[in-house]
Amino acid sequence: MAEGVDTPTAILASAAAALRENPFDDISYRALGDAVGVSERTVYRHFPTRSHLLEGVAGWIESTEFPLPPFVTIPQFQEASRARFLAFDASPAFAFVCARAASISPTGESEATFFTRALVAMLATNYPSVNERDLRRVAATLRYFASTQFWARMRTGFDLSAPEISDAFDRTVAQALSGLPTLTRTSR
Repeated sequence: MAEGVDTPTAILASAAAALRENPFDDISYRALGDAVGVSERTVYRHFPTRSHLLEGVAGWIESTEFPLPPFVTIPQFQEASRARFLAFDASPAFAFVCARAASISPTGESEATFFTRALVAMLATNYPSVNERDLRRVAATLRYFASTQFWARMRTGFDLSAPEISDAFDRTVAQALSGLPTLTRTSR
């Protein structure tokens, strides 16, 4: 194991590397332990079920292969999402693993993710008169349509490419935001 890397991170990196050659279901805990230099039992201690491992690998892949650039404005969010759709097209096996993980019941913390909090903050800044519940509803909509799940459904269900998925995404963002009151600033 590389010096300075913790065991769970090494296991996730090893699992992601194994995904380049094998489907997720063919990756064994024993092989992960051997690759990292720990026992199979240690792998189970960190990831007690396949769902835990899948969720962990997906999170690792999302942060290393598909990081979402920072955004403050809605156009920046749209551009960042379009760039991710292109990245998903470039590494579809990784993107499909992330989409699969997103479709299982969460095994981790139920706290809102950084991405969700960033969406709510962006919307609150652009639409200050909208109540918290409606901000969360629109944020949930935007989050889904920027996700690997949406990309995977468009790729497999409609055989759309990243640019075509981006067009559908942009129309959805416009529709989701159309009902919100626009921000008007007064000059000082």
